[in-house]
Amino acid sequence: MTSIRDKFARLGTDHAPGQELRQADAPHHGSLLGDSLPGEPVDFSHGDVNADAFAPTPTALDEFVAGVHRGGSQAYTEYRGDAKLREQVAERMGKFTGRPVDAANELIITPGTQGALFLALGATIHTGDRVAIVRPDYFANRKVVEFLGGIVVPVRMDYLSRREGAGIDLGQLKEAFRSGVRTFLFSNPNNPTGVVYGADEITAIAELAGRYGVTVIVDQLYSRLLYSGQQFIHLRASSGDASQVVTIMGPSKTESLSGYRLGVAFGAAPIIERMEKLQAIVSLRAPGYSQSVLRTWFAEPEGWLQERIAKHEALRDALLLHVRAVPGVVARTPQAGSYLFPGLPEMRVPLHTFVQALRVQAGAIVTPGTEFSPDATRSVRLNFSQHHARAVAAVQRMTELIVRYAK
Repeated sequence: MTSIRDKFARLGTDHAPGQELRQADAPHHGSLLGDSLPGEPVDFSHGDVNADAFAPTPTALDEFVAGVHRGGSQAYTEYRGDAKLREQVAERMGKFTGRPVDAANELIITPGTQGALFLALGATIHTGDRVAIVRPDYFANRKVVEFLGGIVVPVRMDYLSRREGAGIDLGQLKEAFRSGVRTFLFSNPNNPTGVVYGADEITAIAELAGRYGVTVIVDQLYSRLLYSGQQFIHLRASSGDASQVVTIMGPSKTESLSGYRLGVAFGAAPIIERMEKLQAIVSLRAPGYSQSVLRTWFAEPEGWLQERIAKHEALRDALLLHVRAVPGVVARTPQAGSYLFPGLPEMRVPLHTFVQALRVQAGAIVTPGTEFSPDATRSVRLNFSQHHARAVAAVQRMTELIVRYAK
């Protein structure tokens, strides 16, 4: 039997995004090689939401303040969120994803998309249930499944083998479903690689889930931040049985509203109902005043989203030029989102040691690939939603260290 200490040890927050500053200044293994490189530090573990990088959407703060002025009616909404706001958000989600959303029964506002993920899994997983997750994928997926007593069934995503689509192993997914998997969880666009699932992959996932009665939870946090010519297929619009699908979205990334802790989940009404019951004992509701900020979501000024996408795309391309110039580095071009997930050459030190060296010697905080898959022992993730010039300079320093530490 797993002890409570072992259960929490497996959550492993030491190398999770945002935790790097709590680590010691020196690597655990051996000594640093060479001198530190001068330059302004950049934290690639998350996006920069400051005004000189990617500021929050216009009027977000005004809406928050308006919520404060509304007082108790905004502070103490029903657990699944303010009813009028849910109607507004449901209409926008229905138009965006291509399938209507019933505001009363099929949508819940949550404390961030992380909250939505925990609630959705908590509402679908029973101890001993088999849950399929993609490798690599969002770092919390495996941790939440195991914390809830689920059994992880990994599914390969060979994203480097193709230029379009995600590269999910559909044969392996089918075998997982046949083996008794009851829930399938994945992100689209994928975090950490930025690849987008192709129409053939989404169609196959929908067909397999319907055939084997599998509930699918899809995290579409970056589905607005699509680069030039990229098409996106929403699973909920492709699935014949909407009662098997829950979609998670939120304004924290593309819109830089992470500090307001807002997410939404919509789809299967029975699961949404269970999510509300779980939310009632975890956090009661999403922050009441923050909920007001959702009025700005999908209602940004004309041209705002297009400009934000263009700035991200230009930075993506600039960073790719530098990382691809290093011998032994492989990097697929992200189709969406704000992540690079380059593969490194064989290194002279373990991955976590190199990640610490980047922080100490290059002022570049990155997330080790092993947070997203135990197999990603030679990859790192960078969130490039940053000030353009500072990010480019930091990646130039990073590439110098890759050469220095490579075998």
